[in-house]
Amino acid sequence: MPSTDDTTTTASLASTDSARDDTARRDFVEQFAVMWEMAGSSLMDGRILGYLMMMRQPYISSADLGAALSASAGSVSMSTRRLVESGFIKRHVVPGDRSHYFRAEDDVWGSWLAGERRYLDRQRVTIEQGLAVLDPADAQDEEVRRRLVNGRDYMSWISQHHRKMLLDWEAFKARRDETPVAGSDDAVEDPR
Repeated sequence: MPSTDDTTTTASLASTDSARDDTARRDFVEQFAVMWEMAGSSLMDGRILGYLMMMRQPYISSADLGAALSASAGSVSMSTRRLVESGFIKRHVVPGDRSHYFRAEDDVWGSWLAGERRYLDRQRVTIEQGLAVLDPADAQDEEVRRRLVNGRDYMSWISQHHRKMLLDWEAFKARRDETPVAGSDDAVEDPR
């Protein structure tokens, strides 16, 4: 039977390991946020995404997220809104609770790729609205028309590549996990 001293020492070591793990996770969140900011996004967006990727619970309230990151409610609200719109995180509904909850998807980057495609589709529609304003008989608008047609067609072209990239990504994950994915017969082979 372990002595009280042995039990105390074991509990102390477990506590030390837990504190070290928490520190390492917080360090990751801050490093991720700095990388995120260097890519041209908000530091707070990076902190929130990094935190959601590292947390063990399935979802967290915006209030608890703010407390964990020492961030204001407004800052958390703006960042989570941007991250949801971009497809990096998802809102989670808890029945009977009016709080906002968030979680990271298992495939943050695949969700982002799908979200980016929606953004490209919105860009294409907006550019088409600009084209509708132009008078086809007005030669002065020829340069404007050429720019807008190139923009519209680029958005259509890149959107087609997004569909293929999503299929390729799913096929890559399936090969990695040795699980077949339907509809990925034409996926590009993993170059590794």
